[in-house]
Amino acid sequence: MKKLIVLIFINSCLIYSTHIIASEANVIDAEVKKGNNGSFIFYVTVQHADEGWNHYADHWLILDKDEQLIAACKLMHPHVKEQPFTRSLSHIELPDEVTEVIIRAHCSVDNYSGNSLILNIH
Repeated sequence: MKKLIVLIFINSCLIYSTHIIASEANVIDAEVKKGNNGSFIFYVTVQHADEGWNHYADHWLILDKDEQLIAACKLMHPHVKEQPFTRSLSHIELPDEVTEVIIRAHCSVDNYSGNSLILNIH
């Protein structure tokens, strides 16, 4: 009986810890392209265990190396059945001295707890 209780406890801990990890909004890929007019377009792939309107990845940010905001992409709805998902943001003006940016995703419940990505600007 004690073994069964211990196994149930361990299983519950594993399920709970998996939920915690899965609830983070992680940036898993990003690409940047320079347009003809000199502005940039960013393609960012986010993975998050969206559950609906009360818990979903609701935006991502482009930050400079000092973590100052360059631009933000608001995600207009949960992506419950579309994971991971990629969204773009265009017409982004970057000063010539910006050689890399940080891409960070936000979760409506867990804030900025997931993995960010550093992207080199060529």
